[in-house]
Amino acid sequence: MPDLDRRSPPCALVIFGASGDLTARKLLPALEQLAAYGALPPEVTLIGVARTPMSDEDFRDYCHERVAGSRDPRWTELTVTARYVAGGYDDPATYARLSDVLDECDRGRGTAGNRVYYFSTPPRLFSPIALSLGKAGLSRPEGDGFIRAVIEKPFGWDEESARELYADLSTAFDEEQIFRIDHYLAKETVQNLLALRFANSIFEPIWNRTWVDNVQITVAETLGVGDRGGFYETTGAMRDIVQNHVLQVLSLFLMEPPTSFHPEAIRDEKVKLLRAIRPLDDESDIAANAVRGQYTRGGTRDDLMPGYRDETGVDPLSSTETFVALRLHIDNWRWTGVPVYVRTGKRLPIRATEVAMEFHHPPQLPLFPGPAIELEPDALIVRVQPDEGLSLRFGAKVPGHAFRVQKASMDFSYESFEEQSPDAYERVILDALIGDPTLFIRADEVGRSWRIVDPVLRYWAGDPRPIPLYQAATWGPPEAAALIARDGRRWRSLA
Repeated sequence: MPDLDRRSPPCALVIFGASGDLTARKLLPALEQLAAYGALPPEVTLIGVARTPMSDEDFRDYCHERVAGSRDPRWTELTVTARYVAGGYDDPATYARLSDVLDECDRGRGTAGNRVYYFSTPPRLFSPIALSLGKAGLSRPEGDGFIRAVIEKPFGWDEESARELYADLSTAFDEEQIFRIDHYLAKETVQNLLALRFANSIFEPIWNRTWVDNVQITVAETLGVGDRGGFYETTGAMRDIVQNHVLQVLSLFLMEPPTSFHPEAIRDEKVKLLRAIRPLDDESDIAANAVRGQYTRGGTRDDLMPGYRDETGVDPLSSTETFVALRLHIDNWRWTGVPVYVRTGKRLPIRATEVAMEFHHPPQLPLFPGPAIELEPDALIVRVQPDEGLSLRFGAKVPGHAFRVQKASMDFSYESFEEQSPDAYERVILDALIGDPTLFIRADEVGRSWRIVDPVLRYWAGDPRPIPLYQAATWGPPEAAALIARDGRRWRSLA
């Protein structure tokens, strides 16, 4: 349950794309939970904007239907007083009507001129909405009020398009008003990286190249693209996962200690880490450090999964990557010489997201009798999903007369807390309402992330060779195993 001091101030929460899938699946259930926690006082008013024709009453019924079974009185009040504006996102009449509704809420609901605009629309509409809000005079606060714009990813298609999007957003909003969401950062385990590193004196001394041999980040999905084939064809795993989720988690895990826990101090250190990642600009560097792949038909006779090119909306000759493996190097004092291995893909054997820090092997001293046994290295593993928690892997003697050593683990699970972890969207919505930008992405972070992945994407786009393939329910193409094996290492076993 949120702290009592983490309550939204009076404001109007305006959701663009209110009749869309994201609103139905994520935003409305998150708002219902926040209302039940007591995080949304009566002066918070919900306003939906979309092209779908609906009246205020229709929208209120829609909200109730999408959160069936809720009997929380605050959620009931929030929906009973909800408003709706129907119209095109580039139609000035839509924003004239929205302006009238906002004024009515200020007078009748006490929203005090405060607005949070949530862009829950396809990315191509971000610019038209921002430009229209600016032209209608709805983007700049008056007096002591606040106006914020919450933007879903992706933030552009590449660095150039990200700059163009920022230019459009900047015509209406200052950077301090723009809250770019990466919901991965709102997961409890990702936030716990800060507590793990900076609230425990036992970890910081070993968080460097002296003790750490390598870092591995895995984002594995068992599902294919499903009905998102058309979207995925224009995106791919690099843009969908690596450019945002992976690089954000990487920067939190490996950044330098901030001077304070002020949001800007934390975001400053994240940007410094991203700037320290050695660019893959040369074609030979890309070929040696980046692997792509695409899943084909696979699985078992009883559970045969289609290949990517068989999915709805996918080009039968597609070369879009559904798997990416990278070897990254960080050129700073703390991490020089420590490779960071990244892998992500669809149709892999299990669903898991984790960050693993593997430590150097101990020296081969003649300490234990009997033949030498190759043990996995000690490791600290952060499990983001599922089974959120931490594991510390180390060597221990097996009970018995013989002196045999094998790996054991000390585990921490979030299930040990009585409090239930909130959904990521609950956290990002409440942070946006409160005005806490810690878990949101700054413009310079976006630019640095694109600068890391753009050269690789350009190289792959011009590569005449067929994309490497891997069967569904396997761990990617053979080239991914070879990438890490060349360094005398191997991917962690997650099965």
